[in-house]
Amino acid sequence: MPASTHRAPSTASEGPMSYAIFQLARAHRARAGVMLREMDLHPGQELLLMQLLDRDGQSQSELLASVGLDHSTVSKSLRRMQDAGLLVREPDEHDRRVMVVHLTDKGRAMREPIAAMWRALEETSALNLSAQQAESFVRTAYAIADAINNPALPRDESE
Repeated sequence: MPASTHRAPSTASEGPMSYAIFQLARAHRARAGVMLREMDLHPGQELLLMQLLDRDGQSQSELLASVGLDHSTVSKSLRRMQDAGLLVREPDEHDRRVMVVHLTDKGRAMREPIAAMWRALEETSALNLSAQQAESFVRTAYAIADAINNPALPRDESE
């Protein structure tokens, strides 16, 4: 495995793993962003499309919960995606206050391009890892996410 060329600021010595996660997330998001722009998508829109490709006709609230983004971000993304012809939003037939999101044919046609993008991103991400290291990383990343998302953790009272 190649040695890291990253030099963390001295204060990051209090959280080297957290600083590494930050650097990884930033690099991954930047690479994904370039790939998504080539598909005329903004970062995060592919996550919404993937959720709709798995289950079309979700409410905006369901999509919000599934991707873990804030309401204004999801609403803005859905508006842009509707303007691009990828989806339509319509009031629910039983509750007109609820907006239901449906993919258009153009949106459904994004399945393979998004899958290909994720495959390419995965190959790039795992370039310097063995298959065992990649599997271990996935388990470790989910364990860290579970720990961070643990509702029993004390919260900062300023939040």
